[in-house]
Amino acid sequence: MQIMVNDEAHEVSARTLAALIDELGYSGARIATALNGRFVPVTQRAETLLPDGAQVEIVAPMQGG
Repeated sequence: MQIMVNDEAHEVSARTLAALIDELGYSGARIATALNGRFVPVTQRAETLLPDGAQVEIVAPMQGG
């Protein structure tokens, strides 16, 4: 399936947002996710299905000082 992750095209086999995070190597990382412009909390990632052509944003919190 073809999706966009952080404005880059990806061909993935994942069908859920949680599976996508694992497939892209983000498992265990503290990240925030959005699907098609809507925030998806960590508790809903496993049941959030990815449609073909989905727009996914994955961001890591930044620390500053």
